[in-house]
Parts: sequence; structure tokens; C-alpha cells
Amino acid sequence: MTEEINVQGPLVRPRRLRRTPALRRMVAETQVRPSSLVLPVFVREGIDEPRAISSMPGVLQHSRDSLKKAVLEAAELGLGGVMLFGIPEHKDATGSGGIDPGGVLNLAITDVVAEVGDQLTVMSDLCLDEFTNHGHCGILTPDGEVDNDLTLAAYAQMALAQAAAGVDMVGPSGMMDGQVGVVRQALDAANHSHVSIMAYSAKYASAFFGPFREAVDSSLVGDRRTYQQDPANAVEGVREVLLDVAEGADIVMVKPALAYLDVIRRVRDAVDIPVAAYNVSGEYAMLEAAAANGWIDREAAILETLTSITRAGSDVVLTYWASEAARLLAR
Repeated sequence: MTEEINVQGPLVRPRRLRRTPALRRMVAETQVRPSSLVLPVFVREGIDEPRAISSMPGVLQHSRDSLKKAVLEAAELGLGGVMLFGIPEHKDATGSGGIDPGGVLNLAITDVVAEVGDQLTVMSDLCLDEFTNHGHCGILTPDGEVDNDLTLAAYAQMALAQAAAGVDMVGPSGMMDGQVGVVRQALDAANHSHVSIMAYSAKYASAFFGPFREAVDSSLVGDRRTYQQDPANAVEGVREVLLDVAEGADIVMVKPALAYLDVIRRVRDAVDIPVAAYNVSGEYAMLEAAAANGWIDREAAILETLTSITRAGSDVVLTYWASEAARLLAR
């Protein structure tokens, strides 16, 4: 005969608050909201129909017309904003297409502002890499090095062109020393003090940018390790952020997101302004590839990914899933 064992249950049962979906929603510590999501959008000069990007299933290079439809959908879904990237037909050594008022990016800004300017924050990438024939984020010296200060002068001109086109927020992303201060001074001096800055402050020389190079038809040969940050350095990431805050950044960003969740948390703890993170192309591509092979639950993984970035401390998440995530969150 087996002796009866009297087991007294625990008094504290955390599982009680996990019992039903309603309970789980009520006590959720982290909530992703459509209004905190920003959709990066690519617009290509000289095309009439959108083009698929093979390494980023579901993401397109838009024509000016299809861009309008994409941002209108983003507005209807309640997203926080869109980040625009331009792909010109012609490139040169100085990236002059990024400064030209008739360049594809500046025209796209005006198109989007006219379409949804009252409903979305219209943001634009402020960098030369899409416009240079060498693919670097700045102007090169004769020996092939990126000239930091000459590049700053070009960024100032680019900021003014984007402001004139009607942009709400510029995103200096080239990791040039002093870029936020120069852009802020240029905008203020030209009576564009209302234009805000989302600084790509802690941007790492990452292997996860690969598919983005296809998305913007990058001409880059080599790498950007002399100006983007070493992936090994977290303290330096916070230092870069604090420099940008001192120079007038309104929002600071960590890029990429998933491999740098610890940096997002350090930055969140260090500043009292909004923190953004960019859920980059390689992060998008690897989840999509795993889902296409049936290895993961795609929709659940998308929401878990965005939750993790938010939980780490990001107030704003740039993600190619922004529109789809908004629909999933509305279920």
C-alpha cells in the first residue's frame, strides 16, 4: 500500500495571471502600438511599376505612384511615420542627386506630405550612400578615405533640400562626427527650426545590412568600418548617443536592433529623449527565410521580435513589418 503524501501547494502562483488571454493582456508589461512603428519605404526613379526585392520578400522598390498607395495604407493603419529612401537613376562622386530639389528623394517627400502629411510623420534618410557612385556615406578624399568635414557640408545642403520639400523629420545616418550639430545649425539658420532630427547615433558596421544594399542598389565596394561603429563596443555606442543629444538630436537611434538589444537598454537608461531602433533588412530576411521553410510561426515571430525591441527600451521601431504588424495588433 502506497503511503499518501500530503503536498501543500504554493501560496504564490504567478501562473494565475497567465490563465486567460484577457488577464495576459491586462498585465502585459510591454505593448507594441502601431503609432510607435515607422515603415521604411524605398522609391526608385524612372520606374512605372513597383519592383520586388529578392532578398526581402514582400518589400518593394516603389514608383512615385505606388509610394502614395503605400503611405496612404500606413496612415490608415495608424502607423507613427514613414522613413523614405531614394534610389536615383544616376549617381556621381558627390551624391548630388540627394541635394537636387528635383531628385527622387526630395520629390518623394513632397508627394508623401501632400498625400498623408496630416496623418503621418514624414521622415527622410539624410545620407549620401544611395546617391554616390562609390556607395560610401560621404565624399571621398583623393586617396579614397571619407572626408568627414567635407561630407558635413553636403549633409547641411541635403537637410535644407529635404526641409524645403516639406519633411517633418530628417534622419542623419552616415555616422560622420558632428553631423547632428551641423544639420541642426543649417536648419535653424534657414528658418526650418520646426524640422526635427532622428539621429542614427549608435549605428554599427553590421553584417545584417546586406539585403538593404540590394534594396537601394548600393554601389559600395568594401565596408564602412572606419566610420560606423565596431560591433564589439557598447560603451562607445552610449558615448555617440550623448554627443548627438548635446548637438540637438530630438530622437536617438540604435541600428541594428536585435543584435544590439543591450545597447538599446543602455541608451534608454542614459537619455531622457525618445529612443528608436531599426529592425534592419537582415533581421527581416532571416525571419522570412525561416518562415518560408516552415521552421517558425511567422506572425508570432514578427510580434515577438517587435516586442523584444520595445521591451529593451525602444520607444520607436523602424521595421519593414510595420503595416503588417499593425494589422496583426488589431486582431
